[in-house]
Amino acid sequence: MNLIDTHCHLDFPDFDKDRLSVINRAKDAGIVRILNVSCSMKSCKKTSELTRGSDSIYGSIGIHPHDAASADDAAISSLKEMAKDKKIVAIGEVGLDYYRNLSPKEKQVEVFLKFISISKELNLPLIIHSRNAMAETLDIIKREFKGNCKGVFHCFSGDEKSLDEILGLGFYVSFTCNITFKNAERLREIVKIAPMDKVLLETDAPFLAPQHLRGKRNEPAYLAYLLDAVSEIKGLSKEEIADTTTRNANRLFKLGI
Repeated sequence: MNLIDTHCHLDFPDFDKDRLSVINRAKDAGIVRILNVSCSMKSCKKTSELTRGSDSIYGSIGIHPHDAASADDAAISSLKEMAKDKKIVAIGEVGLDYYRNLSPKEKQVEVFLKFISISKELNLPLIIHSRNAMAETLDIIKREFKGNCKGVFHCFSGDEKSLDEILGLGFYVSFTCNITFKNAERLREIVKIAPMDKVLLETDAPFLAPQHLRGKRNEPAYLAYLLDAVSEIKGLSKEEIADTTTRNANRLFKLGI
């Protein structure tokens, strides 16, 4: 079986001591592609370095809404040039986070709009972060894309209404190991009804380790535990889940599989 981790952060300091071992463990676990998702200027630079150092690692360029206040015009222009590299396959993670509001709301919207513009100009899919801001996120997407949009809402944890709207716009949804948490019954119901042709798998490593490893560092190899969970929830074989999600990820991000 081939699997793709469509969202992780191998550039984070959590992996500084054993990054190569983590990458090798992922390969041993059947992870044929890793999409390293940027979230700051520093992260974008490290992501570019990672993609050059491994055939299996691809990247995205973007600034997380937490860091939107640091994204001036010069930074955005620089990142746009970085996004033209052939190993950069998406813009993200970008969006709105009104849960912590580490950057002012108006600045988050401003930066989100700029990255949407880059996404359209370079024809790259969006990796969207939306927390406590789903209605405004969807309104912006509807207004800016007018039906011609592509991308994924990462670490999806919304309700059925949000799921329907996202799918109606042509986006994918990705799920993480938080579906294994003891208190995630509602989220598992969302996984159950999500159409397989629009589902992606991700770890969001180093965050959101599966239930039996909570409190420890997550890593791409643990996508196998997510595969087990989705297989059980959907009542489908692990082979079918792996084949479908890998095909979905390759279709969206053009990962050469």
